[in-house]
Amino acid sequence: MDFSLLLPLFLLVLFIPILLSGRKQRRQLQEMQDMQRALEEGDVVVTTSGLRGVVTDASFEDTVDLEIADGVVTTWVRAAVREKVAVDDAAVVDDAPAAGGSSAANGSTAATGSTATTSTTEGTVDATPSLTKDDPKA
Repeated sequence: MDFSLLLPLFLLVLFIPILLSGRKQRRQLQEMQDMQRALEEGDVVVTTSGLRGVVTDASFEDTVDLEIADGVVTTWVRAAVREKVAVDDAAVVDDAPAAGGSSAANGSTAATGSTATTSTTEGTVDATPSLTKDDPKA
């Protein structure tokens, strides 16, 4: 067997995936930089640290102002914005059941904080843990 042809073939097989993955990473980086440059007021974004906010001022080249709560505006470096969140107006739906209440016929569970309420056709059961003085866990 001729090893002089095997070595170049082996190197080619190793370097093709490396080159292709490098191209993919450069393309992803370019897309992220384009998204960061295209930020506008009103865009909902998530930062690299997981903070979600609304862009209030994007007029500076290197920074962007995010409103993270009502009246709380912070300044971030544009590179800290990881993604723009697509806000879908159709996703905001009134969750209140109709007067017929057909959704409660099969039993549905709604969880809020650390309490859970289960609705069935027989009535509503509150699953909130209650601690009393008689309870050894209290």
